[in-house]
Amino acid sequence: MSNSYTLIKGSVPLLISMPHNGEAIPDAIAKVMTDKGREVADTDWYMDRLYAFAKELGAYILIPKFSRYVVDLNRDPEGVDLYPGANNTELCPTTAFDLSPLYQAGCEPTPAQIKERVKCYWQPYHQALATTMQEIKAEFGQALLLEAHSILSHVPRFFQGQLPDFNFGNADGKSCAAELISTIANLDYAPYSMVCNGRFKGGYITRAFGKPDNGFHALQLELSQFTYMNEQAMTYDEKLAQQVQPKLETLVKAMIAFTQTAQPNKTVTD
Repeated sequence: MSNSYTLIKGSVPLLISMPHNGEAIPDAIAKVMTDKGREVADTDWYMDRLYAFAKELGAYILIPKFSRYVVDLNRDPEGVDLYPGANNTELCPTTAFDLSPLYQAGCEPTPAQIKERVKCYWQPYHQALATTMQEIKAEFGQALLLEAHSILSHVPRFFQGQLPDFNFGNADGKSCAAELISTIANLDYAPYSMVCNGRFKGGYITRAFGKPDNGFHALQLELSQFTYMNEQAMTYDEKLAQQVQPKLETLVKAMIAFTQTAQPNKTVTD
């Protein structure tokens, strides 16, 4: 555990990363934010609670302390857009998903402040990701990364209508083996809907850490919050969660099983 993230060590070659689960905002930043900003409404709520079963399955789990509003851990540190031509949120967001301002007028983060946030919060999380993935690969010959995300079922800024329930992304086939995405796509998600590489193809982490030719496989799941919580109240719904958790557990078990059947790749990585 560090002052900016918690790493739970596991016993199988799967790391579950939850980069948007954090809710904290440092006092110095919070005091120049709007009330909307301090609500951290665009959090990937309750990911740690929803995936609690994964600890018993032996998965490594990485959870940040601080909100995506401080710095988005799933964005390029140079500020490059994930989806060129589409509506994107910044490395240090200045507006919420509903386009309301996160900062009081004139208090948006400066380039120097953004650089400092990358140093204090972004880099430690990514160093933990890199170190853990290397450790897993060294021990098991393969390393899998599941990027666990969630989002409101309706966000007009990013997509029209209602989002499918399970949204997988592997950078259009680049971040994990074809056999893995095929296995995942053929699991039984009923009664939930599922799509691969739709509106969400995997964020910066999936794209940066997924190197299947070197034995590193990364997959992102953007789960509709409609499946496990009351979206309006932003509260966890135990009944809904208990219905979707078996599907998530099947997914996690399938990813673990993949590492036991895939041929380990011993290629030396940079």
